Amino acid sequence: MDRLKILADSIRDIPDFPQKGVIFKDITTLLSNPTTFRLAIDTMYQQYQGEKIAAVVCVEARGFILGAVLAYKLNSGLVLVRKKGKLPYKTYQVTYSLEYGKDTLEVHQDAIKQGDSVIIVDDVLATGGTISAVCKLLEKLNAKIVGIGFLIELTFLNGRKKLPDHNILSLLKY
Repeated sequence: MDRLKILADSIRDIPDFPQKGVIFKDITTLLSNPTTFRLAIDTMYQQYQGEKIAAVVCVEARGFILGAVLAYKLNSGLVLVRKKGKLPYKTYQVTYSLEYGKDTLEVHQDAIKQGDSVIIVDDVLATGGTISAVCKLLEKLNAKIVGIGFLIELTFLNGRKKLPDHNILSLLKY
């Protein structure tokens, strides 16, 4: 069976969550199954294994799960991007617009050395706002973004349009 079909079949649809009319793609069913979790990580790993990646940058919270395992497999560092006020040291921050308001993300100022090659990993590419903000943070650190990897891309939300200059990997597209 095709590996992407196996992954797609392991994701549960939750209708009307978090609000009516939305079909939420629940990845907890994929993560709780060792076979599909490994398959997802191995598929992402194959994309980046030949690159010299200094760090995997991941986004709170589900991105931490994927990013940590991928960083381990790539023998790379792990950089956490968190919501405002969650990191204990000096940070750079960027505020960005959400559908209903604004949010702020932060990264430690010393998380990446200038010119380091990094990849960004998160669970879902939706509107692209969060990852676009992460890219702005990485620009402040003068990092080289080699690629951006997602488990799922919701293509109807056109998130790629906010990331025009980046190499994007999406395992599953809806």
